[in-house]
Amino acid sequence: MDERLGINVIKALAMDAPHAARSGHQGTAMALAPLAHVLWTRIMRYDAERPDWPDRDRFVLSAGHASILQYAMLYLTGHGLTLEDLKNFRQWGSPTPGHPEAGCTPGVEVTTGPLGQGIANAVGMAVAETQLRSRFGAGICDHRTFVIAGDGDLCEGVSHEAASLAGHLKLGRLVVVYDDNRITIDGPASLALSDDAAQRFAAYGWHVAELGDAAEDLDALESALHEAVAADDRPSLLILRSVIAGDAPRSAGTSAAHGYAIFDEEIAAAKKLLGLPEDEAFHVPAEVLDYYRRAGVAGQSGRTDWESRAAAYTGDRAALEACLSAAGLPGWEAELPSWAPGEALATRQASNAALRALAPVVPGLTGGGADLTGNTGTAIEDHGVFSDARPDGRQIYFGVREHAMGAVANGMALHGGAIPVVGTFLVFADYMRPAVRLAALSGAKVIFVWSHDSVGVGEDGPTHQPVEHLASLRAIPGLRVIRPADANETVGAWRVALQSPGPTALILTRQSVPVLDGARADSVAGGGYALREPENPLLTLVSTGSEVSLCCEAAEILAGEGVAARVVSLPSWDLFAARPRSEQDLILRPDLPSLAVEAGVTLGWHRWCGEVLGIDRFGASAPGATVMRELGISTTNIVDRARRLLT
Repeated sequence: MDERLGINVIKALAMDAPHAARSGHQGTAMALAPLAHVLWTRIMRYDAERPDWPDRDRFVLSAGHASILQYAMLYLTGHGLTLEDLKNFRQWGSPTPGHPEAGCTPGVEVTTGPLGQGIANAVGMAVAETQLRSRFGAGICDHRTFVIAGDGDLCEGVSHEAASLAGHLKLGRLVVVYDDNRITIDGPASLALSDDAAQRFAAYGWHVAELGDAAEDLDALESALHEAVAADDRPSLLILRSVIAGDAPRSAGTSAAHGYAIFDEEIAAAKKLLGLPEDEAFHVPAEVLDYYRRAGVAGQSGRTDWESRAAAYTGDRAALEACLSAAGLPGWEAELPSWAPGEALATRQASNAALRALAPVVPGLTGGGADLTGNTGTAIEDHGVFSDARPDGRQIYFGVREHAMGAVANGMALHGGAIPVVGTFLVFADYMRPAVRLAALSGAKVIFVWSHDSVGVGEDGPTHQPVEHLASLRAIPGLRVIRPADANETVGAWRVALQSPGPTALILTRQSVPVLDGARADSVAGGGYALREPENPLLTLVSTGSEVSLCCEAAEILAGEGVAARVVSLPSWDLFAARPRSEQDLILRPDLPSLAVEAGVTLGWHRWCGEVLGIDRFGASAPGATVMRELGISTTNIVDRARRLLT
């Protein structure tokens, strides 16, 4: 088969599918059809019949708006998509959504679309590959990550952070192709962009090659990709100048071609230029399909060889299997620490104690903080610092790069072989929110550690005192948010995070809190439980985090006045909401007056309680205990509010 025929079919599919949907992005997919052809037929190592083969090359379409390009290649190479799926592009229930989604379409590795995230995901994949290869050998892990990115990706700040980190870590198994088509939605990229990408990435420590107008030159593309693969000591950026929608007579090189702009007559004219039937949509000649299907299984021998090597592996098989399954070694739960009532420590300290205890028995745990490793309790001691000199290290110093840290963690988790743990202050979760949302959307098993969880932070003032952040995170579907009351609940939160799929957020205190009598690690999995259950109660105090101990103190004072008050710890709304209503009612007792107490905005709390004591304003700079007291989060105020509730 003439390779040009196959490429022209890809270009036609890139026009036809969005046209059928009356929605989508045609031009970029058309322009990059030759690059996709070279990647899937000459460069990447994969087996379409086993798209989850652990040692496959990874492909990330960071320019996720061009999703039809990836779907066309996955269909042609036999990953499980059908021509009917392409015809149902962007339709309800279709495995070809508007932007690629991990877990929805076989062969899609990460969820992309928000620009820049894919590049950072790919950095995480390169980190995971490097770690696994160093720890278990090249016979088990030896592959690369290829990325297609565009101007929008390089404009977004997250790509700058991720590229800087990748260069610093010398991630030589990472190859990014930058489609410099000079077009944005608003018009020419020059309206807002005059960076020299080559100099910028060279300054980051990347291997950079400028390919010029080689978008249609198959051999030049292949040669540049091989050169990038050979640059094993640093990541690579290939800068490619393409013409968006280059084969469309009217739309070529226009900003309109970034979206859906090529309709019936122009599609017919473009197909005539490409030598394809002008009046036939979704035309795929048998010889083209056969060619790509053979390319799709060309990697089978590599996959079966890998399976033989994996079966014969004589290293630490238990650790390897635990890493690949994102699980712990048998009996890992027994290593978790516990504390006796009366002790006091910050939940961030308890979290770090749990992490240090778990690291030897959960081999996939890896990560660190955004220049706040010690502050957030994300130090992984005695397992090495990840670097080009120590590629098996499990402690990662992300630097002040929260945006990239979250997205890198997603890439590590979705690559497989790692359970990433990343930490910063809760107030800076805002910097991470796009990545956190995508972690939830894609089911990435990431443990987000956010400490300094309230105005109890103190003197740093309102810029560093989160008040709205808990409510904001609780609003993300699929994100498991846990704010433990004490050290033992923190251990329970870790147990839930490791035993569950998808992302978990641990919300932890800066300040010490008492270990509570009645607080139970094993009750965290249910989201909430009665910590104090007196006879003949008159009301219920419900709380999370450091405020639970204040509620216990208030209950003691009320008991001295003859008022029996229940205390409910509700560390996770998500887990609690998943329980049957009958179980929720047994714990919350809707037949009694209830008061919720939390040092944050009151938004959402009326779902659980009749009255709420919270902080619906920003904080202030003063010692933490003073700020809490002045803003009403005190035992005295809880008692006063409880008395009023009963009058």
